[in-house]
Amino acid sequence: TTAAALERFTVNFTITNLPYTSDLENPNSAKFNATQRVMNTLLDGLLKKSSIGPDFHRCETTAFRYGPGSDRDQTQVDAVCTYSKEPWAAPLNRVGLYHQVSNKTRGITELGPYSLHKDRLYING
Repeated sequence: TTAAALERFTVNFTITNLPYTSDLENPNSAKFNATQRVMNTLLDGLLKKSSIGPDFHRCETTAFRYGPGSDRDQTQVDAVCTYSKEPWAAPLNRVGLYHQVSNKTRGITELGPYSLHKDRLYING
């Protein structure tokens, strides 16, 4: 049998109660690292409870950007997540996963202590 391959997918969302600062741009800053750890933990917890949970590995927050346009009151989060995909398994159901993440974040409004922009969640796209 062929071993499962690690597949990646992206998760992007906007936090409305985390003002963007230049510290969040620098992967070597204490603020970037602390915020990244919190994001990774929150996303991991969320996706472990989804339909891909048994195959889910982890999420790695890769970037923080200022909100839509140049809105610095909000912070956009980019993450890359990995899961094991068996060769015979169907491709990632991004629509289904989107709906599960929506449900687990109270309609894309909260993730842990963060408030989310309900129209700015993207799964693999």
